[in-house]
Order: sequence, then structure tokens, then C-alpha cells
Amino acid sequence: MRDDRQRLDKWLWFARFARTRPAAVRLVEDGHVRIEGRRVQNPAHGLKLGDVLTLALPHATMVVRLLALGARRESYEQARLLYERLDEAGRGDAPLAAGNGEG
Repeated sequence: MRDDRQRLDKWLWFARFARTRPAAVRLVEDGHVRIEGRRVQNPAHGLKLGDVLTLALPHATMVVRLLALGARRESYEQARLLYERLDEAGRGDAPLAAGNGEG
């Protein structure tokens, strides 16, 4: 994959929207992820900076803009720097992975 892109499943895992990479794959394959409003079911889809993702998670629906590609799975504080929340609920800063229902 090009250096300016990252696999969707890896990014979801790095950004802590899924507790495991297989859980990130399931999230995508089950149709819970949209990029720029279009449903994506291929975990290998390449994300680029500025993409807007809509995530239908077990506890909430979130809209985020991709700000950075991940290098590895980091702490919540570091993972939070990978995206900007665009939805109304995102105005607060609540942890995600602690209660994402995966696991």
C-alpha cells in the first residue's frame, strides 16, 4: 500500500475503535463503517488523511475525520490524536475502547 494510505482495519485498531484487529475486520465486514458516506466492507480499503468515517459502534454512532495514520497501537491519549470527532456527542472527550462491546 502507498505510504500515504493505511488499511482500514489497522487504522481502526490503532485508533482504538476495536480492541483487536480481528474485531476491526468484523466491524468493517459487517457493514458498520462508511467512508465519505459510502459503506465499505473491505478491511484492506486504503484510508487517506482527511477521510471522514461514520462508525456504527455498539454504544454509539460516531463521525470522525482522519488526522493521522497510525504506526502502532498506543495509549488512548495517543490514539485520540489520529482523528477528530465531528458528531455532536464528540464535543466531549469520553474514552471509547473501554466500552466498545468487543471482547
